[in-house]
Amino acid sequence: MKIESLNENNTGIALVTGGEKIITDAASALDLAMTVRYETGADKIALDKAILAEDFFVLSTGLAGEILQKFINYRIKAAIWGDYSHYTSKPLRDFIYESNHGKDFFFVATKEEAIQRLART
Repeated sequence: MKIESLNENNTGIALVTGGEKIITDAASALDLAMTVRYETGADKIALDKAILAEDFFVLSTGLAGEILQKFINYRIKAAIWGDYSHYTSKPLRDFIYESNHGKDFFFVATKEEAIQRLART
């Protein structure tokens, strides 16, 4: 896992990348968020989709909801970048759509989009 601290439009953003699944449950997501906050001071996190367990994208597991709730409780804003085109679940597509129209959690295609969305919130 790599955590990089960025400053975009006077906004501290942490960029998290890696080759392994780091977020596998709500506890690991909260651990990551607190590590990021401690190491960078940022409460806005851009996450590579590759670090999330695939269960996150199966809404019936409840994992996405648990993680989103933890982040909201701890005032963490997050943007996940990656390719979502292969997901055919209507509930997941609706979840992504609604999230992108909110102010706390975003799903975007590129790292640059993730940084820009977080810098505007």
